[in-house]
Amino acid sequence: MVVAHSLIPGLEEIVRSGDSKRRGDAVRKISDLFLLGASRFQQAHIELFDGILTSLVPQTETEARGELAERLSALINAPPQLVAMLVRDDSIEIAGPLLRRSPVVDEATLVELAKLKGQPHLLAISSRSAVSPPITDVIVRRGDREVVRRIASNAGANFSHLGYAGLIRRAGDDGVLAMAVGQRGDLAPPQLKDLLARSVEVVRRRLFDAATPEQRAAINRVMAEITGTPKHLSITRDFATAQRTVQKLHQADDLNEGTLLRFARAHQYEETAAALAAMSGVRIATIDQLLKGDRDDPILILGKSIGISWATVRALMVLRLGPGRSPAAADVEEARQNFERLVPATAQRVLTFWQTREPTSAMPL
Repeated sequence: MVVAHSLIPGLEEIVRSGDSKRRGDAVRKISDLFLLGASRFQQAHIELFDGILTSLVPQTETEARGELAERLSALINAPPQLVAMLVRDDSIEIAGPLLRRSPVVDEATLVELAKLKGQPHLLAISSRSAVSPPITDVIVRRGDREVVRRIASNAGANFSHLGYAGLIRRAGDDGVLAMAVGQRGDLAPPQLKDLLARSVEVVRRRLFDAATPEQRAAINRVMAEITGTPKHLSITRDFATAQRTVQKLHQADDLNEGTLLRFARAHQYEETAAALAAMSGVRIATIDQLLKGDRDDPILILGKSIGISWATVRALMVLRLGPGRSPAAADVEEARQNFERLVPATAQRVLTFWQTREPTSAMPL
């Protein structure tokens, strides 16, 4: 190309034998040329740039290739062979921008890469503004927890029946994923029923709380079908009796970690909440909000701040899920490690915040 050769003397020699730095400088200058004229280039021009850049790029440094991928990612007429080369790179710094938003990367390529590449690449694909069922089928099957949560939260993602079945199956032991799936606008009634049947009580209630009035009616209808009896998830718990029981224990100097552990293991929710409120100085309505949350972090903070053991904290995690349910082993281990790393002084500062806030402001962290 005449312009390229005039701007970059010795281009042919650089292509043939230049080091990675000289190649990188040449790539930047040629891509500047392309970006300046991209809006008016015809196919022949694009092909010419494509040929020059694809001969330079493979031997350039990672930083230069990543910068180039970022610049090309928004162009509808980016050089196709160059994009095909960059998007297949094992480095997410290079492939990522193109996987996330390039209009030049077609469905077949995305399916291919979703099958072959690792989790960072799958996460990038999951962030695209539109993701078709052939792609989401692979992502749901191969993605780790972060990836699957991302794709379920993407309003531009579409799922086949098989893909939705996979999402709902994995949501059975992942409350965050269950919330993401349950709040999707394209969730069909049979899929909602399957999701609720697999979900623990705390997730069902959070879905109900986040739903519109029409969605709440649908959730209650589905719960009636599942249980065989009318089910209204908006019922508020009555803590009065439990508070009286805990107050008597406190007066008798029998309110301690052992008592709390027995309540939790027996799935006595109201008594457990009342005991935690008395031991922490936090309002029982706030304790109820923390226990009903979809994350374990508030339970870890609460446990660390009042000095209870991991065994009791784990029992509180199980209590949140309801009888006959238990958290996934990976979630338990992650929570244990977070609990061990948690600094008591930090937990105490959060506890002080909870003690001084109204219940509606004390949302889970």
